[in-house]
Amino acid sequence: MSVRVLLVDDQALIRAGFRMILDAEEDMEVVGECADGTQAVDSVRRLKPDVVLMDIRMPEMDGIEATRLITAEGGGGEGEAGPRVLMLTTFDLDEYVYDALRAGASGFLLKDVPAEQLVDGIRVVARGEALLAPSVTKRLIQEFSRGAVSQRSAPAELDELTPRELEVFKLIARGMSNAEIAAELIVSETTVKTHVARVLMKLGVRDRVQAVVLAYESGVVAPGATPSE
Repeated sequence: MSVRVLLVDDQALIRAGFRMILDAEEDMEVVGECADGTQAVDSVRRLKPDVVLMDIRMPEMDGIEATRLITAEGGGGEGEAGPRVLMLTTFDLDEYVYDALRAGASGFLLKDVPAEQLVDGIRVVARGEALLAPSVTKRLIQEFSRGAVSQRSAPAELDELTPRELEVFKLIARGMSNAEIAAELIVSETTVKTHVARVLMKLGVRDRVQAVVLAYESGVVAPGATPSE
């Protein structure tokens, strides 16, 4: 079954380049192209893509506002999951990283990313996983360290986490991979995957990206914490 992809960028050449790459893949189908966020929101409703490749800076409506609207609407029907949004940026330390993640983006890709990484990235988020490079995680944590992001009270769902799940939650927030968490806790990677899945489910967050945002906003992890290298 093909991954249905919607391309959103105000530069036609960028869209054409991405389309050429994705059309060469048997498991990819480009279902549409948009030049701004307003068109993207409308196209998501009509075309039901699995993944939206979303530029950040665009006229009319930028990618952050479009992402917020798309993820808020979900799939448009009961029980339907909405599309995953993969942000496109010129710099991996884009000033809008936090805002985009807060809006519900599942990850980031650089516009000059090699073709194979673009395709792999789309497959990753299509599976429901997050695509968050260490540099982006560090950027997010730096935002909290500077106190630039407002805090919110800890959600009641945190009380549902077991002590081990809370420990895993904090390690996720530090930017650790499953393998790194397994080494830290001296357990198998399979066990970690189970813990991560339960943490995300209990907290009601889409993926690891949203878990990181929640951990810092609610004060579960102190801003001074540093992600794993």
